[in-house]
Amino acid sequence: MKLGLAAASKKFPWLDREHSCALGASYGGYMMNWIEGNWADGFRCIVNHDGVFDNRSMYYSTEELWFNEWENGGPYYAVPEKHEKFNPVNFVNKWKTPMLVVQGELDFRIPTTQGLGAFTALQRQGIESKLLVFPDENHWVLKPANSLLWHHTVLNWLDHYLKN
Repeated sequence: MKLGLAAASKKFPWLDREHSCALGASYGGYMMNWIEGNWADGFRCIVNHDGVFDNRSMYYSTEELWFNEWENGGPYYAVPEKHEKFNPVNFVNKWKTPMLVVQGELDFRIPTTQGLGAFTALQRQGIESKLLVFPDENHWVLKPANSLLWHHTVLNWLDHYLKN
């Protein structure tokens, strides 16, 4: 991540490296939790939309096991060390970057507990954070009014951290 951001900044001199925020949804949301514990120093803030927080609880609560088993070479109970190697929850003690967590309560791919877990980890450590939950949305925010709220919330979060 560090090398990618440095390379992008070098290739595109118009990028403002000092005013950057990482955003991701689904697998990108997982990456936001990973970045938070492994290299978030390069970002002023993070937006995590429907991201995996804990691989173990994710494995036993998602409706989508194929990706978990394919990426880790088998079920959690057969190869737990592979599932744990890149488990964001194992790096919570390194979290420090402000994060907006977005979660759809009807998301059976990334269950609500994943977003709540990330938010709780942030709150318990006193890290600036905000939780936006859509009780009537799934993995995607599809309803027009919810989409407007999503965009306003994300843009306000970015403005708060990037406009100074």
